[in-house]
Amino acid sequence: MTLFNSLIRVCWSIFVVVWIIFSLTAKRNLQTNNGGQGSFIRIVIIVIVFLVLRITNLRHLAKAYIFSSNYFVQGCGVLICALGIAFAIWARIHLGKNWGMPMSIKEKAELVTTGPYHYVRHPIYTGLCMAMIGSMITEGFMWFIWLVLLGGYFIYSAKKEEKLMLLQFPDEYPQYMRRTKMLIPFIF
Repeated sequence: MTLFNSLIRVCWSIFVVVWIIFSLTAKRNLQTNNGGQGSFIRIVIIVIVFLVLRITNLRHLAKAYIFSSNYFVQGCGVLICALGIAFAIWARIHLGKNWGMPMSIKEKAELVTTGPYHYVRHPIYTGLCMAMIGSMITEGFMWFIWLVLLGGYFIYSAKKEEKLMLLQFPDEYPQYMRRTKMLIPFIF
């Protein structure tokens, strides 16, 4: 394992630790509006990845590099990963007690449109996708699989969450949607 791979693992470890700590301060869920679909989808994603690797004997592909594995490229991957994790953490800190599991309704919810939410409506998903891209650049194809599967899940979650937000904030949220993009500033 190279220094770059270790730095990627440090980035993701920081993300996990911060997420666990901040999850203890979130407001109580009034209801989860996904009917168990969110958990089911997350489990299906994990099972698909493991089945693809086991059944098709593509384990060697998981470690295949998509980009050149020179120091500059791997360093760029680490930087992109770190910036993505930092963006997700900034969004989580800025969201404060309003954070919750995807597609849940929070007690006394507030619409947050400042900080990273000024640039995109779902900056946590944006940051995580960015971190996966950086990880893919540094560590290889397996992160591409995660990016495709989780990126699809993030888009699904974002669309479901936006329906809930339109119900909770019928006056403010449509205006917010017109001002910002879902995941990629100025693009999407």
